Amino acid sequence: MGLTSSALLVSFVLGTLFLFAATVWAWPRLAGGSRGRVLGRIGLLLVVQVFLFSSVGLGVNRSLLIYGSWSDLTSGQKGQAAGPGGVAVEVLKRQAPDVPGAGNPANAGLIEKVTVHGERSGIASQAYVYLPPEYFQKGGEQRKFPAAVVLTGYPGTAENLLKGLRFPRTAWTKVKQKKMQPMILVMMRPTVVPENTQCVDVAGGGAKSETFFGTDVPKAISSFYRVGGTAANWGIIGDSTGGYCALKMTVQHPETYAVGVGLSADYKPEIDAYSGDLFRGNKAEEQRSDLMWHLDHRPQGKVSLLVTTSLKGEPNYQATQEFIRKVKAPSRVSSITLDRGGHSFNTWNREIPPALEWMGARLTAG
Repeated sequence: MGLTSSALLVSFVLGTLFLFAATVWAWPRLAGGSRGRVLGRIGLLLVVQVFLFSSVGLGVNRSLLIYGSWSDLTSGQKGQAAGPGGVAVEVLKRQAPDVPGAGNPANAGLIEKVTVHGERSGIASQAYVYLPPEYFQKGGEQRKFPAAVVLTGYPGTAENLLKGLRFPRTAWTKVKQKKMQPMILVMMRPTVVPENTQCVDVAGGGAKSETFFGTDVPKAISSFYRVGGTAANWGIIGDSTGGYCALKMTVQHPETYAVGVGLSADYKPEIDAYSGDLFRGNKAEEQRSDLMWHLDHRPQGKVSLLVTTSLKGEPNYQATQEFIRKVKAPSRVSSITLDRGGHSFNTWNREIPPALEWMGARLTAG
């Protein structure tokens, strides 16, 4: 059974109820102070607690899609750079988007689960690539499309972007409403190893996450799909940690991305037990990774940035205002500020539709 399957969750909930009933039934029979009966009572309580907390954990994970599979839970995704035959993108499977007309790519589009092999970084990581219906329609076989890298937070999985945040469905709907041009979406998580690398090239031979997202991903996708290979064809959007990564990539790699969107973003890496020591004493790189410092001390590129926050409920409001003040020409910045929000899917689902419209208006197709 899959980690997010209904069957697994139901099995644990029913198991918890059964064990609770069994404990109530057996408790009088285990009364007394003998060693065996004391151990029996302790054992029953421990087993019920394990099933109870497992049920809660599975329910939370199913709701938030923190881990999409057993392999996500137990391992990272780092692999070898070169795919079979040296290909940059390896297609693993195909699936229909959750939109009307699913099953006919010319009506609904298509999602391909792929492995992206990074030439410079030596990293391989999985992604879901949404191809819009126009990609398959007759007469458009040579048409090129703009593309956006879409990043979830940490420790979320790429499945968050399909299910919880519904990026393909939102993009499909906006195009149908003629509010947005068709775009290819490359949906990924922002880290390629178990640690929260936060799109930093980890010092001392660690994962080259910045190189992977800042150079390798657009190059690999452009070589495989009909996407332009210039910065004007590429945007990047993310929430939470993915939001920091999106802003970092756009601010520091204007040669790759012309448009970046940070939903509830931080503005510098968070160094904690989940990240490990990203910089290992390299103060210059640690300073550079602070986007506030970077805007003050490095030239700003010709890019468009969008940041989001809330007046109440989000901790990044003041930092977002400071970031906006620091953006100077030729860079441009826009913002979405909700009256109330939080660091949650509910907030981001309110911001994603206008953010995709905004992004689509600033990208070119080829």
